Amino acid sequence: MTTLLDLGVHALHSAYSAGTLDVGQVIEEVLKRIAAAGDDKVWITRVPDERLRAQAVKLDARRGEIDRLPLYGVPFAVKDNIDVIGLPTTAACPGFAYEPGVSAEVVRRLVEAGAIVVGKTNLDQFATGLVGVRSPYGVPKNPFDPTFVPGGSSSGSAVTVAAGLVSFALGTDTAGSGRVPAGFNNIVGLKPMPGLLSTAGVVPACKSLDCVSVFALSCADADAVLAVAAEPQAMAPVGKAFRFGVLGAADAEFFGDEAYAALYAQAVGRLKASGGTAVQIDYAPFRDAAGLLYGGPWVAERTAAVGAFIAGADDTAGVWPVTRDIVTAGRDYSAVDAFEGQYELAELKAGALAQMAGLDFLVLPTAPTIYRVADPEREPVLYNSHLGHYTNFVNFFGLSALALPAGFRPDGMPFGITLIAAADRECALLAFGARWQREVPLPLGKTTSHLPSATADPVVAEDRVSIAVVGAHMSGLALNGQLTELGGRLEGKATTAPLYRLYALPGRPPHRPGMVRVAAGPRGGGAIELEVWSLPAPQVGCFLRKVPAPLGLGTISLSDGSHVTGFLCESYAVADAEDITALGGWRAYLQSLA
Repeated sequence: MTTLLDLGVHALHSAYSAGTLDVGQVIEEVLKRIAAAGDDKVWITRVPDERLRAQAVKLDARRGEIDRLPLYGVPFAVKDNIDVIGLPTTAACPGFAYEPGVSAEVVRRLVEAGAIVVGKTNLDQFATGLVGVRSPYGVPKNPFDPTFVPGGSSSGSAVTVAAGLVSFALGTDTAGSGRVPAGFNNIVGLKPMPGLLSTAGVVPACKSLDCVSVFALSCADADAVLAVAAEPQAMAPVGKAFRFGVLGAADAEFFGDEAYAALYAQAVGRLKASGGTAVQIDYAPFRDAAGLLYGGPWVAERTAAVGAFIAGADDTAGVWPVTRDIVTAGRDYSAVDAFEGQYELAELKAGALAQMAGLDFLVLPTAPTIYRVADPEREPVLYNSHLGHYTNFVNFFGLSALALPAGFRPDGMPFGITLIAAADRECALLAFGARWQREVPLPLGKTTSHLPSATADPVVAEDRVSIAVVGAHMSGLALNGQLTELGGRLEGKATTAPLYRLYALPGRPPHRPGMVRVAAGPRGGGAIELEVWSLPAPQVGCFLRKVPAPLGLGTISLSDGSHVTGFLCESYAVADAEDITALGGWRAYLQSLA
C-alpha cells in the first residue's frame, strides 16, 4: 500500500480523538483500497458501499461518545463461517448459504463498541484446511506473492489485514486456522484458549475445539480487540528473565525448507539475547496429539457438524471434493474409536503439560514451510497436513497461542513463530508479543503502517506470591537456583517473631534446616533470619513439587508484626535434629561448620 493513512486500531483512535479524521474519510479510504485490490478473491460478500457510508455518518454524529466506544470507527472483516446479520453465511459453500437472524455474539460485541463490519471473507470450505485454496470462490491472493498459498482456513481474513484493507479481522481456529495464515501474511494471529471468545453464531468445524481468532498488524491492536470481545482477567506477565521451550534437532521438521529452519534458529537466538533461557522439549506427545485431529476419531466431529448437508448435496451445491472426502471419512470411526482416542489424548496431554511446567511458553515455527498454490493441487492432503505439524495439538490441550512475524526467506516470503502457553495466558502473550515486535522491527503485514506508541502496548498486572525461605534456598546457597530458574525475585531480608526454633535436620552434609513454631513456655522460641522471595503465581506449584517432606509451606509471623507464607517443618522430624536456634539462622550455622 502506498497511502499514508494508517488503519491500525490505535492509529485511528488517536486521529479520531484529535479531530483530524472522521469515519466517513476512513470508509472512503477502505473502499478505495478494495477497488484498487481488484479481484483478489478475498471477499465472499461485502456490505454495500452506501450502507457503509450510512454507518459512517451515524458514527460521525456520535463523535462525542468516543471514550465509551473503544473501537469507534474501526473497520473489520469477518470470516464467512461467522454470522453477521444482513449478510449470508456460506462457510465457502454456495449451497449451504443461509441468512442469520442475529450476528454472532463476538461480532455483536465489536459492533456495539463502534467497529464497522466491511464484509465476509473467503476460507477453506467449512474451515477444513490450512492451505487457503479449498474454496469455490477462488484463492485469496497472498500479498507477498500470489503464487504462494495464503494459509487457511482463515485465508481471506488474514489477507485483508496484511493488505491493509481493514484494521483487524476475525477468523476461526480448530487446527491452526488462526495462526498459519498469520505466519504466511506477516501479521499477528491471536488464538485464545477455547471458550474465551464465544462461538455462538459460528458454523462448527469440530465444535469441542473451535475458537474464534483475531488477526491484526500489532499485538497492541489485537489486545484492544480482545478487551472488547472478551473480558480476560489480569494475569502474571512474562518477566525480563523467562524460560521457553524449543525443538531439539531431532524434532525440528521443516520438510526441506532450510530457510525456515534458519529463521527459527534465528528467532530462538533473539529470544535468548532478550533474556530468555531455552529449554529443549520432547515434541513426541505434542506431535502424536496433532496426528489425532485428522488421523483419529475427531474427524467424526466434522461429520457431525456438516456431514448430513454434504451427504445430501448435489453437484450444484459447490462442495469442494477434498472437503467432501475428509468430512465423510468420519463415518468410518466407531464409538469405541472415540473412547480410545480420548484415552490416548489424555495420556499425551499429561505428558505434554508436564514438560510445559516451569516454562513461560513454547516457541515453535508457526508452520514448517510454505507451499505454492500449485503444490496442494498435486498433494491436497499431504501438504495440508504438513502445515499443521506445529499447530494441531494446541486446542486439544486447551492452550493459548499467539502467532508473531519473525522474518523473511530470501525470496521475500514471511516466516512466523508461535508462542504457546497455558490457558488464560492471552494477555501475558500479547504483552510479550508487543515487546518482541519492538525488539525485532519488521514491516506490519504488507502495509506502510507503524507500531502504535509504546504506551499502547499491553501491560499485565503482575501476580506474584511471596515465600519466606530459611535455608538453602536463600541467595547464594545451594538450592537458590530452584527459585531463580522459575522467575524468583528477592524482595528483602527479615527476621521472624521470637516464636520459632530452628533445627539442622539429620543427614550429612547438612543441607536442610527445619523451623518449627513453638508454644510459649520456659524454652520459648527465637528470632530466625530469613529471606522473602516472590515467584510468579503460575510457577508456585512447580516450585512446591521440589520441596520434600517434612518441609512445607505455612504462615510465618515476622518481627514487625506482619505475616508471610514460608517454609515450616513438621514437628515429628526434629526429634533427633540439632537445635541451632541460638545461632539465629542457617547462614550462621553453615559458618560454624567451616
